[in-house]
Amino acid sequence: MTKTLAPSDFESYGPKTLDIGQDVAQLTQDLLDIFSVSGEEKCLADAVEQQLTALSHLSVVRNGDSIIARTNWGKSQRVVLAGHLDTVPLPQVEGSLGTVPSRWIEEDGEQILYGRGATDMKGGVAVQLALAATLTDAAYDITYVFYDHEEVASELSGLARLMREHRDLLTDADFAVLLEPTDGTIEGGCNGTMRFWVHCAGKAAHSGRAWVGENAIHKMGDVLTRLATYKPQTYEVEGLAYREGLNAVQIRGGVAGNVIPDAASVHINYRFAPNKTLDEAIAHVEEVFEGYELDFVDQSSAARPGLDAELSRSLIESVGQEPKPKYGWTDVARFSEIGIPAVNFGPGDALLAHTDNEHVSASAIDKCYRALKRWLIA
Repeated sequence: MTKTLAPSDFESYGPKTLDIGQDVAQLTQDLLDIFSVSGEEKCLADAVEQQLTALSHLSVVRNGDSIIARTNWGKSQRVVLAGHLDTVPLPQVEGSLGTVPSRWIEEDGEQILYGRGATDMKGGVAVQLALAATLTDAAYDITYVFYDHEEVASELSGLARLMREHRDLLTDADFAVLLEPTDGTIEGGCNGTMRFWVHCAGKAAHSGRAWVGENAIHKMGDVLTRLATYKPQTYEVEGLAYREGLNAVQIRGGVAGNVIPDAASVHINYRFAPNKTLDEAIAHVEEVFEGYELDFVDQSSAARPGLDAELSRSLIESVGQEPKPKYGWTDVARFSEIGIPAVNFGPGDALLAHTDNEHVSASAIDKCYRALKRWLIA
């Protein structure tokens, strides 16, 4: 049985305020237990703002349910640490561990925190907050960004809104780290993504007299053949191999069991490597589907890895693992678009995001915190 939770379901447990000076793993649990489904981030944003404004070394700006907190130590370089406050909706499935309330379970001697958002991305947000609380000086000035509406349509993005309305507070950075889950390994840049529909038109008729109509679903066969025979490529960009993908993700058509359909459509998703601009990616799919008009519904640029930046090299040294490519799209692309090299680096396995088994280990959270702290104070 599945029940979708509402803010009232959180009233019997969880903190009403935060203590960002506590252990970073416990802070993660406290973040989980404040309701923050997309569109309902206010309570968590209030708690985060309250804690940050109490820190004398930070200047804080609130925009909707997004927050920018900045040091002003006069360092020669500035880095951004960014993360989103929202989660996807929270189903409570009987017998599931990865929903709410959050809970600790010991597995093979490891303390594991279960709860929706543990991986995506309350562990990363806890690391940001813990660093904000403990670092009263560092090798670089730091801009901490906490934003709303990441898990929904791009036009609602809190980070995009901040870049429009407080651009000057972000564009002076030299490098950015997005604390999305990467299992403790730096993932450079990200693939771009676009979605579009291909439509085929026919002529409706009674299926008993099919010869007087034109079957739009049958016409779709050519489009599906092009997809089935398409060979996705892998491209190396700054030493990382990005695999592309072109796939049908939805198909629709037909009216009834005795009607020849006069319309059919297939929804296609193209994931493209950061060696292509958005215009080049569009040109590629237009070539693949030559002869068809493409109805685009979403387009997001890729981001180059950013591994050649000086600050990226020092972060790689602090983490101590070889970077990997990010195959999915993340908000590093937004930083890349305004000229800031950016990487993904955070605790938790991204494959667990949005699942009913979502969890993160205390050691993974602590390891991420320590790696970033070493880098920032070096």
